[in-house]
Amino acid sequence: MTSKSPSERRVVVLTGASSGIGLATARELAARGHALVLAARREDQLAALAHGLDPSGARVIAVPTDVTDAASRQALIDAAHAQFGRIDVLINNAGVTVEQGWWWDDPDPLRVIRVNLESPIELVRLVLPEMRSRGSGHIVNIGSVAGRAATNGMYSASKFGIRGFSHGLRRELLGSGVDVSLISPGFVKSEMTARARLPMPGPEVVARAVAGVLVRPRREVTVPRIYRAVALLDSLLPGLADRIVRRVIIERRYGSR
Repeated sequence: MTSKSPSERRVVVLTGASSGIGLATARELAARGHALVLAARREDQLAALAHGLDPSGARVIAVPTDVTDAASRQALIDAAHAQFGRIDVLINNAGVTVEQGWWWDDPDPLRVIRVNLESPIELVRLVLPEMRSRGSGHIVNIGSVAGRAATNGMYSASKFGIRGFSHGLRRELLGSGVDVSLISPGFVKSEMTARARLPMPGPEVVARAVAGVLVRPRREVTVPRIYRAVALLDSLLPGLADRIVRRVIIERRYGSR
């Protein structure tokens, strides 16, 4: 993989842009001068963000999008082409989890798979033809440390999947000029982690990691860095990791054993 010039500005499609990691990433990339196509379901918040980042509407646009809907995904890609003529970077950030209770009690737990795994795959399918034809492009998938050290059956299934997809896709595209990077956050402050009573940094740490791989492409970046040790512990001492997950994560989130 080759390093990119910090002055190079690209057209970036960013999903899940209206809050949390997506919001922080939009601000970080806009500050660096990239052209942004912001996607999320919450139209009012998305429009306000785009206007705040670029009142002219020339460099940042908002495209309300349901990433689980095929027509909505295609409309997002079409809007990017209509405004900017190309897509240089796709950042698959949209993500959900089962917010309350156990996933097996949820009426539709498979929506986690649809949003976190199926939708990124489908969006990649839409942008790859032009990237491969042009011989340049970058796919950035937002995974999770839960994709290396499992903590929740459904969420971890989606994040193990996106990790495998990202690494496999990177190898499939070797020599094509298209880079693939995976950003694997641990617990950071967001709507998704609001009920987790744990010390957490803000989502800006993830946004900086995303911006960093656009300059210097990397296979996988884990943030905060302490979570590298968490993944290693899970691999080397799974029994100890069981106890930590039970006491630090499960009991604090669900208030039960």
